[in-house]
Amino acid sequence: MSLTGTISTNSTNSTQAILRDAFTQCRQTTLKQFAELDEAALCCQSHPEFSPAGWHLGHIGFTEELWLLRHLAGTSPMQPQFHRLYAADGLPKTERVKLPSFEDICDYLQRVRDEVFNYLEIAPLEKQKNLWWFILQHESQHSETVALVLQQQNLSALPFSKSGSNSRLEFDSVTVPGGEFEMGNDGVEAADNERPRHRRVVEEFEIDRYPVTCGQYRQFIEVGGYDNSQYWSDSGWCWIRENGISTPLYWTNDPEFDNYPVCGVSWYEANAYAKFVGKRLPTEAEWEKAARWNPQTGDSQVYPWGNDFPDASRCNHRLFNRGTTSVDAYPDGVSSVGCWDMLGNVWEWTTTIFDGYSGFEFFPYKGYSQDYFDGEHYVLRGGSWATRPWALRSAFRNWYYPHIRQIFAGFRLCNL
Repeated sequence: MSLTGTISTNSTNSTQAILRDAFTQCRQTTLKQFAELDEAALCCQSHPEFSPAGWHLGHIGFTEELWLLRHLAGTSPMQPQFHRLYAADGLPKTERVKLPSFEDICDYLQRVRDEVFNYLEIAPLEKQKNLWWFILQHESQHSETVALVLQQQNLSALPFSKSGSNSRLEFDSVTVPGGEFEMGNDGVEAADNERPRHRRVVEEFEIDRYPVTCGQYRQFIEVGGYDNSQYWSDSGWCWIRENGISTPLYWTNDPEFDNYPVCGVSWYEANAYAKFVGKRLPTEAEWEKAARWNPQTGDSQVYPWGNDFPDASRCNHRLFNRGTTSVDAYPDGVSSVGCWDMLGNVWEWTTTIFDGYSGFEFFPYKGYSQDYFDGEHYVLRGGSWATRPWALRSAFRNWYYPHIRQIFAGFRLCNL
């Protein structure tokens, strides 16, 4: 059953049980990520764009307390001194390395969670459930950031799992007919930037059946693609020259992983490869239509395979494999138009600048999405192997600067 279908029930008790179970499952997965970390790893700022893993853990608890207890339940702050440390607009990232011990952070999270579950028993969920699902997805998103932060601390352990396929793939494209489809999401789980659901006209296009693989991308490297300015935008060329970039961040020459999606590429690299092969990145509307539109019914599904909630049989997510898998590993997850691997495995860059849809209204605060409508962030779609199922759907939008490649990102292409 889909997330939307699950929580559209009229039973408050049922909604309480669903939320309690989802919050519990999500937290268990979060804490597993910290099971073997020492204090140095907990407090290490491994990249200037990202806060230490331990800060994200504390921020998860702080945000849960702020919105569910202080805003909804009207409680007083448990730890007033945490506001400056864990608030998103508090300390600069470089000053977030002086953290409480892991045990103290976990104690804070548990005290917050105990009070949250107590309040859940009496909360007027019909009025509040959007915020409850926002908090669940907030933890999901920050926990994925924890995964990439920890990846930066040990780049020798590349994020490629051993559960792949070495079959010979047919790297063809599928044709998506032109016309209207419903884009976006008005479900209770929808982030503000997914709203409102609306009709969008997309002309007929051809999109690759699979994300670009390591085997395909190797050709770009071997012919000197990183040394040839004709493939690069002016800003992209300056970026690779100034930073000495010559391969994706998570790169391997091992042919065993040729069918795995290229991972750890910036938008600049994705766009350069597209030019190299005479193709282009999709718009986010094209990507979403290929992911969710069913030409037989004319409907937009929640997921590529339909409306059933993600599980381990349909896509690579939730840290199930601890890395990427081959692009043909999930036949049960193929979209209605024939695209594989559109959810999970790697995020996919689009050519669209991040902005709000017509009628956008921020929720629950301006800084979640609206502050990034600056004309400098590109939209990514699809999720990765580290994405939780509560933040995994065809309408979900991610966004980053074009030079960022620490995220678990790849891409697929459209024909010109």
